[in-house]
Amino acid sequence: MIRIASLLASAFIVIVPLSSAGAPMPEAATALFQAKTVAARDSALSTLEAAAPKDPASAYAAGAGEFFTALELLASGLHRHGFESPRSFMLPLMQLPVPENPNPEPLTYEQFRAILVAFRDRLEKSATTLGSVPADADIGMVIDLTHVGIDLNEDGTIAPDESMAAIMAALSRGSISQGDATPALTFRFDRADGYWLQGYAEFLMAQADFWLAHDFRSMFDGSFHMLFPLAKLPLQDILVPPPSDVGSNIFSSEWRIADFISMVHLINWPVVEPERRKAARRELLEMIRLSREDWKAIRAETDNDREWLPGPRQKGENPLTGLEVGEEQVQAWLATLTMAEDLLEGRVLLPHFRITGKGINMKRFFDEPKPFDLVLSITGPGIAPYLESGKILTSEDFDQIQREFGGGGFLTFALWFN
Repeated sequence: MIRIASLLASAFIVIVPLSSAGAPMPEAATALFQAKTVAARDSALSTLEAAAPKDPASAYAAGAGEFFTALELLASGLHRHGFESPRSFMLPLMQLPVPENPNPEPLTYEQFRAILVAFRDRLEKSATTLGSVPADADIGMVIDLTHVGIDLNEDGTIAPDESMAAIMAALSRGSISQGDATPALTFRFDRADGYWLQGYAEFLMAQADFWLAHDFRSMFDGSFHMLFPLAKLPLQDILVPPPSDVGSNIFSSEWRIADFISMVHLINWPVVEPERRKAARRELLEMIRLSREDWKAIRAETDNDREWLPGPRQKGENPLTGLEVGEEQVQAWLATLTMAEDLLEGRVLLPHFRITGKGINMKRFFDEPKPFDLVLSITGPGIAPYLESGKILTSEDFDQIQREFGGGGFLTFALWFN
């Protein structure tokens, strides 16, 4: 959940100087993040996008706006068809707390792919815009996450319970509560955080491209009624119980457990767009590059002003994660990036628990795509085409990095660090 919480950290901008000389932030940036309607937000975003080629501050704000409107495209598309948010690591793209829709529209496989395409393409736009901000741009955006949000239920407004702070709170609880108050969460986002957000755009693009590289129609037809129980999917009338028995938790009843098992079994996807699977690897490599740029910029900072991701010299606990960052964690994270890059470039092979002497070449996994079968990949036959002799990553390599994060803390840091 921390991953999605951190993905939602786009910002409410208070006008602050860009430098000591004092050019203020663009008025359109303030309007963008103060907007209470989608129409007002989109108008401000268009103004920023027009100014972006000549103004780094406008480009920064526009890139952030494009990022969270990508999340809105995904959330609203899911809401339209009555999505019930699962609590499952299997579906990281679909963990947004989408409000209940008692009268959803029917959903087809083609429509679901179109939702993913729109989400992915808006993320690419965000990454491109953020990438246009010069490395030496003096950016300072003071952000209160209770004052900016996205339209989750397609009513054209951005309500308090759709704020980023409310959404993050809901992610930790599993649902949005209309009456819950959310504490003020204020950060000052700077140039380093632009690399961070751009890196997360690349990460989500890689997930979407991996899905879109394959034909997952059989899984959609055979199990997606678990996620869209009232969207007229092929097996709804046979396998979905009456609405009174439909719970919001993926494991709340036996029928959801059965459909989850079906879903896993049906992850046997032919490749239909091989270039997208290749693109997913490039996007993950770009995420790694951006994470290095992020930490280079963080370590060069001399201030300590409401940091979203503080460096070792910027002491202070992040109110969302409760974590502080030391030099040991930074060094371990940079080593993790090198390990991940080596795997994606095929310089190091990924081990498989039942195979000795050979490992999986992940570069070939992406660049020479074959049908993806999750169960057969876990048991062995599905990864046989990618096995090679060479240097294999060992558990000791990973354990050494984990120790720097306090063992079980590695995942929390990784999701926060990007």
